[in-house]
Amino acid sequence: MTFPWRAMLRMVGRRLLFALPVLLLVTLGVFALAAASPFDPVAQYAGTAGLSASQQTLDELRANLGVDGPFVVRWWHWLGAALTGDLGDSFSLRQPVAQVIGERTGWTVLLCATAFAVTVPLGTVLGVLAARRPGGWFDRVITSLSYTLEAAPVFWLGLLAIWAFALQLDVLPAGGLTDTRSAVVSPGQVTAHLVLPAGVLAVSQMPWFVLYVRQGVVDAYAEDHVTGARARGLKERTVLVHHALRSALLTVLTLIGSRVPELITGALLVETVFSWPGIAEATVRAATAVDFPLLAATTVLATAAVLLGNLLADLLYGLADPRVAFDG
Repeated sequence: MTFPWRAMLRMVGRRLLFALPVLLLVTLGVFALAAASPFDPVAQYAGTAGLSASQQTLDELRANLGVDGPFVVRWWHWLGAALTGDLGDSFSLRQPVAQVIGERTGWTVLLCATAFAVTVPLGTVLGVLAARRPGGWFDRVITSLSYTLEAAPVFWLGLLAIWAFALQLDVLPAGGLTDTRSAVVSPGQVTAHLVLPAGVLAVSQMPWFVLYVRQGVVDAYAEDHVTGARARGLKERTVLVHHALRSALLTVLTLIGSRVPELITGALLVETVFSWPGIAEATVRAATAVDFPLLAATTVLATAAVLLGNLLADLLYGLADPRVAFDG
């Protein structure tokens, strides 16, 4: 069997051609929604000084910030500059947008990657253990807990974690990246501050993996090749690992890509609750301050991450199951 390089490359090329108009429409929608927002970016930028400023001063400030024209014109100017590598300046953080993204993206990637590294294997193991004896006490406990966590808001889980582990037990820091008195970002401090936000983000995503894997294994037990393996007298562990679990893992590959949007949404709330200095927290600031350049850039990043996650899931699914063609 030859490796399907050409089919994979064709699929990637088609997805890239599809992604370009999607990203353009997303950025246009960001400027349209920001323009319709009741928040005034000039008032957000000027703060209390804007209360005593004259109308002429406010108009000049509006022109300097580039928010005095129609949103289509602002979007077109931003797009032209972005294509040359100039993402503009963030007037909510008082920094170039490229600098904001460069400083914060790594922390968001660390947070999300750590959460996913915990969620995928642990959720898979719990789902498999629950499926071994459907209706048993372990299955009932795990599925009930999964449905409960699935319905719990992420910010509520974050506040509960802060109350329990930071305020009551005082074993983990409540937020931030380093200790308050520290002027140096050390790996030990980052690790300690990462535990709570990454744990909360992982817990918020884990129910989906537990429930999907459990159902996938239960369904796989009813397939002919699994029934045949049992009929041949193979050990239950062999039937589970080499037959049922292999079919169920295809569901996990699809789920990884589909959970990227929820992971990004969860990161927005988790970074805000724990004051984690990532790109998601900057997106919240940009939205509340109607910061057009920063909001457009972070939205493009989020959209690109979603498209990339779906593409990666489809590629992995096609490699894991030769019956699936790379025609998406």
